[in-house]
Amino acid sequence: MNSKATSVEDYLKEIPDDRKEAFYKLRQTIVSNLPKGFEETMSYGMIGYVVPHSAYPAGYHCNPKLPLPFVNIANQKSYLALYHSCIYADGDLMSWFKEEFPKHSKAKLDMGKSCIRFKKMDQIPYDLIGELIAKVSMQEWISTYEKSIKK
Repeated sequence: MNSKATSVEDYLKEIPDDRKEAFYKLRQTIVSNLPKGFEETMSYGMIGYVVPHSAYPAGYHCNPKLPLPFVNIANQKSYLALYHSCIYADGDLMSWFKEEFPKHSKAKLDMGKSCIRFKKMDQIPYDLIGELIAKVSMQEWISTYEKSIKK
């Protein structure tokens, strides 16, 4: 479900009532733990946290006009999604997250390459998400991106 919202505020207005509390808490968890330098913006029809061009002028290799994405959150048809680019690019970070997840949630981990899906709003491990967000500085993400993805 891609939103046509052009601002974070407009996107937030689209969140269904039954997911609003969980989505707002997920967003707040990210914002509260986001390392310095990342910016919140609309990105790919979702709320995104990106490395701005002022910090990384090369932008995203798929489309250099776009800033380098780090994390996105989205309201999808049947779940909330957290897309974490660095978890896809860093095997150690992925292993850490997979090992920690069962310690923080009763739900089974539902995950793709970078997408973590939350179908039960009451089982989102906010503390773990906060740790995940805080683990990677902007400079560490740029370095990982350049080594693992941009070739």
